[in-house]
Amino acid sequence: MRDKFTILIADRNSHVRRFLQREMTAAGYQVELAESAGQVLKHAFLRKPPDLVIMDPDLPDAEDANLLQRLLDRVPALPVIVHSYPAEYADAATHPGKVFFVEKRGSSIERLKEVVQQTLGRSPHSRKWFWKK
Repeated sequence: MRDKFTILIADRNSHVRRFLQREMTAAGYQVELAESAGQVLKHAFLRKPPDLVIMDPDLPDAEDANLLQRLLDRVPALPVIVHSYPAEYADAATHPGKVFFVEKRGSSIERLKEVVQQTLGRSPHSRKWFWKK
């Protein structure tokens, strides 16, 4: 049997982090949490990075495009779902196929779960990532 997929959830709001953690755990995923850009990079730079990152780029100590680019430079196959408000983040379109955008709004959790399932269904498992050194 294959290990569960691991999702890193990054949001500056602890209530959002915990809510997404509950929802994704109930959907059968292992979940790690990050509250800053530094923590996101720490998780992504581990020998076994998460299988997927869900993040609101409005994190403490983050430069939006720089954080996303650093993630994709280090782990090119790492899928990232930007979970934010459209006005706050437009860089997702510059990385088609690697970065997905799900708008934050009251009922967005079902859409977010769909995108997670679809993304992980067509992505390699983390144990097979190709690292850039």
